Amino acid sequence: MDPFLRAAIDEAKQGLKEGGLPIGSVLVRNGQIVARGHNRRVQHGDPMAHAEIDCLTQAKRQTTYKDTVLYSTLMPCFLCTGAVIQFGIPKVVVGESVTFPGGEGKWGKSPDFMKANGVEVIDLHDAECIEMMTTFIKNNPALWNEDIGV
Repeated sequence: MDPFLRAAIDEAKQGLKEGGLPIGSVLVRNGQIVARGHNRRVQHGDPMAHAEIDCLTQAKRQTTYKDTVLYSTLMPCFLCTGAVIQFGIPKVVVGESVTFPGGEGKWGKSPDFMKANGVEVIDLHDAECIEMMTTFIKNNPALWNEDIGV
């Protein structure tokens, strides 16, 4: 398994242990993890505390993101896709998009929003990520639908 996806999965599992959603993210530069994050919406009572946003927050200020790769266990939503585009992150690697297609076209108006904005998107279709989210959604439909699944 890709070690950076593994790190993102570890973050997702930490979020689940904390009572939140199992979504994790890491920011990588030159083969090194710059920052880690996980969804903390429930833990912080903050609807903006998505995994990718938490990861970027943990990265603090960077002079550039043009040499980074963002890993996420789940396809980023439009909020997180917007951050990727805003900061010029050129590549996003996701564990899965089966349970949530995110910025790749949930609403059908911009089916390849990240790609259309020059971002390389790699979907690994990782079985562990799919199972983790499928189980969470099945066991926590109200929490999932609160803002991510809507």
